[in-house]
Amino acid sequence: MTTTPPTDAGSASTGPTSGHLNVAMIGHAFMGAAHSQAWRSAGRFFDLPLRPVMRVLGGRDDVRVRAAADRLGWETTETDWRRIIERDDVDLVDICTPGDSHAEIAIAALAAGKHVLCEKPLANSVAEAEEMTRAAQEAASRGVHAMVGFTYRRVPAVALAKQLVAEGRLGDIRHVRAQYLQDWIADPEAPMSWRLDKDKAGSGALGDIGAHIIDLTQHITGDAIAEVSGQLETFVKERPMADAHAGLSGTVAEGAELGRVTVDDAAVFLARFRGGAVGVFEATRFATGRKNAIRIEINGSKGSVAFDFEDMNVLEFFDATEPDETAGFRRILVTEPTHPYVGAWWPPGHGLGYEHAFTHQAVDLVNALAQGVEPTPTFADGLQVQRVLGAVETSSDTRTWQGIPV
Repeated sequence: MTTTPPTDAGSASTGPTSGHLNVAMIGHAFMGAAHSQAWRSAGRFFDLPLRPVMRVLGGRDDVRVRAAADRLGWETTETDWRRIIERDDVDLVDICTPGDSHAEIAIAALAAGKHVLCEKPLANSVAEAEEMTRAAQEAASRGVHAMVGFTYRRVPAVALAKQLVAEGRLGDIRHVRAQYLQDWIADPEAPMSWRLDKDKAGSGALGDIGAHIIDLTQHITGDAIAEVSGQLETFVKERPMADAHAGLSGTVAEGAELGRVTVDDAAVFLARFRGGAVGVFEATRFATGRKNAIRIEINGSKGSVAFDFEDMNVLEFFDATEPDETAGFRRILVTEPTHPYVGAWWPPGHGLGYEHAFTHQAVDLVNALAQGVEPTPTFADGLQVQRVLGAVETSSDTRTWQGIPV
């Protein structure tokens, strides 16, 4: 394992036009592992116009990043993200760091002519997201593109739901219900992590998981949220400090000092969409017994769809045009080769898992870059979600309805 590029890195650089896409990833924890699996598998299951090459992995600690690179399959390592974007053998920078560094890294990478994939939420504030979007729009004029990682869009059942809405099978959309339920910090003795620090994470359940259901509902309906009325709550105000490198389930020493939780534990809000639909949203990390329940239901004048990530290969569909005698929710097992993305994988009935959506994300990004078109969701899409997040937070503080600017 080398920690610097080869001496002839410039001449060895292949670039997108040579049939390769040289990828660098910054961050190697939970999301880094998921993204690494995607880059490893994308070209092995899908026929891609560019072959992803896992060139360099970035992390702050030399020993830890070397170990992660060996485990995850990266060729080289760096401990300074600035050196990564200076490298000639990097075409795309994949940002898997906490939110407080997204803006600085993404803007610098785009300015250096590198494509960018940035984890969600796009930033820690609307102002940062606006700056990132401006940088992405300027870069796009030079043929350099950026995408934000709202990965659940690429779950086949979710893609089918969007397809049914786009085909008019649900008619006029009237109701949107969305929940993202987890319980990993329901125990008050669960340790502090960067996700509970507003300076690093921006917000708590609202931005970490609420961002996903905001994006999913807007993506499936093809409509944008126009105004919100929300409430945030922090149930546990202090938590024991964990090991500095602890993940979601970090270890706590006996008698550890307490750290102050500065983000929300739960977020609930009402929403109105520009097309007239009304929505109810809930995001919490205190739903005891719920590990990763993403529940979306869309009701329209001609039908409904319902999805739960804890049964992720299934979409429930109700066709209101059917006779009353036979009408009812239909359980669609979304594993046929004609379903979105599924044809590249296993025979019908052999379900996909959490990691496959990350592979689909990489596939869609590579195809867009090869075609020279803007990949989606764009940074502008990420900005729109960020504006909803900001409006919910302001609404909770002021107890008022808040509009979302176009």
